[in-house]
Amino acid sequence: MGGCVFCGIMAGEVPGFVVTDEPDGVAFLDTRPVFKGHVLVVPRVHLVTLTDLPADALPGYFRLVQRIAAAVQTGLGAGGTFVAMNNLVSQSVPHLHTHVVPRTKGDGLRGFFWPRTRYADDTEASGYAERISAALA
Repeated sequence: MGGCVFCGIMAGEVPGFVVTDEPDGVAFLDTRPVFKGHVLVVPRVHLVTLTDLPADALPGYFRLVQRIAAAVQTGLGAGGTFVAMNNLVSQSVPHLHTHVVPRTKGDGLRGFFWPRTRYADDTEASGYAERISAALA
């Protein structure tokens, strides 16, 4: 897709530190990492959000994400990983991508990157759960 930096990296038109290039996707280092070794995993096809990824592509794509998470942990001696994805809001590049961030105990990253909140009560929480369940139907 013209103008997409991730498509440019996959095409070899934009420099990138590629970790792996496979049929199910490409993984490369984030140029603005949360921690060194922060990897982005992208599908080969230009898609914007997770909901755009065809169902038959899910197993291969997420198997690749899983393998990258294991490789980041083993290869960097990390204590674990943080795996995350934004869809539209806070998505700096409009191409589906999954962040795999190496973690170590005491690294200073606390929970999620955004403020946390609470439901007013169980009724409010049930209402949200019901609305999401209804949307699945």
